[in-house]
Amino acid sequence: MKTKITLLALMLFLGFNVVNAQQNQECMTKLSIFSEYAKAKNYNAAYEPWMFVRQTCPKLHLAIYSQGEDILEYKIENSTGADKMNYINDLIKLWDERQVNYGSKTKKGEYAAKSCQLMYDNREMLNKTDEELYNCFDEAFKADRENFKNPKSLYTYFSLMVDLFDAGKKTDAELFNKYDDVVEKVQEEISNYSEDLNKLAAKEEAGQSLTSKEKSYKKYYESYLNAYDQISTSIDKKLGDRANCENLIPLYTKDFEANKTNAVWLQRAAGKMSEKECTDDPLFFKLVNAYHALSPSANSAYYLGILKDKEGKSNEALKFYEQAVSLETDNFKKAKLNEKIGDKLRKKGSYGSARTYYGKALQLNPSNGRPHLKIADMYNRSANNCGEDNFSKRAVFWLAEAEALKAGRVDPTLKSAAAQSAASYKAKAPDKTLIFNKGNQGETIKIGCWIQRSVTVPSI
Repeated sequence: MKTKITLLALMLFLGFNVVNAQQNQECMTKLSIFSEYAKAKNYNAAYEPWMFVRQTCPKLHLAIYSQGEDILEYKIENSTGADKMNYINDLIKLWDERQVNYGSKTKKGEYAAKSCQLMYDNREMLNKTDEELYNCFDEAFKADRENFKNPKSLYTYFSLMVDLFDAGKKTDAELFNKYDDVVEKVQEEISNYSEDLNKLAAKEEAGQSLTSKEKSYKKYYESYLNAYDQISTSIDKKLGDRANCENLIPLYTKDFEANKTNAVWLQRAAGKMSEKECTDDPLFFKLVNAYHALSPSANSAYYLGILKDKEGKSNEALKFYEQAVSLETDNFKKAKLNEKIGDKLRKKGSYGSARTYYGKALQLNPSNGRPHLKIADMYNRSANNCGEDNFSKRAVFWLAEAEALKAGRVDPTLKSAAAQSAASYKAKAPDKTLIFNKGNQGETIKIGCWIQRSVTVPSI
């Protein structure tokens, strides 16, 4: 009897292995079939063999999920009504399955945000409320902030918060805290992509050619920097006047006592009041001094500089600004501080000093073209005061044009604005008739006053 049972068990085991081997072989065959169809973008033909492999051998290959995403996105785009809704829900399910079967290759912050975004983009069809969608994004952001970096999803996340605030479902504090969360994340990503782009810019500046792979990376970095630049503007527009001094001051006044030992809260409150130019209020003084006493940092030193500026003590203010730069260890943030100092000096008419700080900003972050445009603007404003005669005064515009062109070369977000500025400056520079009458083609003209630069008269 024992022998019969053993033989039966052995036969069942062998039979199971044979069936399993056959299934695996069929999965491998259909994997190859759907993969080739997907590569050729024949997604309708790919669908059936792909579904077989997905359901039968879900751990067989990552292509089940990477190419399956392409297949379902095609189906969604090319269907309507109930079919479209089914494909949308199936894509969300596919991302969940990927998390289960390929968790180490599925970043939660990335794929959860994609799922939330898909639901948001089809919210009417799926009957999703703003609250449900916000909670979806919020959960993804909190679970994996590092990989929640898609520009569109970051904007949608914040936009939903504003909509909920306007509907009376979120408080002022929740709105401003979420604004800070999202803006800080956007700035981190801009810093990361700028750092990568700066390495390639340094190679080009040294006269070295980029490899084809490096050129592809450059386009990729520039594309994301453009996207983050656009959503930064959109986020600020969406926030609008909701974060004005009339709203900020009573809110931070009310919460100050409870948060006067919370360095993060103090930094964000002081930063928001500085950003919105609420620095005349005594609360700003309280926030800055409490923050600096609790956690001396580049930010607190910068805010103290603002206070000294308000008191009319420019030299003391500059010392605090310099201290802020020395305390900052991150090159991207250090560059921003130098640019801010340059901005303050430019507004005061201290153009030579402003250019020095803009130069420091460019050394630290050469892919930021804004300092070039600001230097060009200072040249433009100084043309009438920095030349000996009409020709040399107008020659200053060649310097302005050159700076504007640099901005467009190094910064993908400024190409259009830089080109317009350069064309404007070029139109003000000496024309061919003036150069011909002067007869100084190819000569070098020294520009005086604070500019102290030379420019070569172009040939005609």
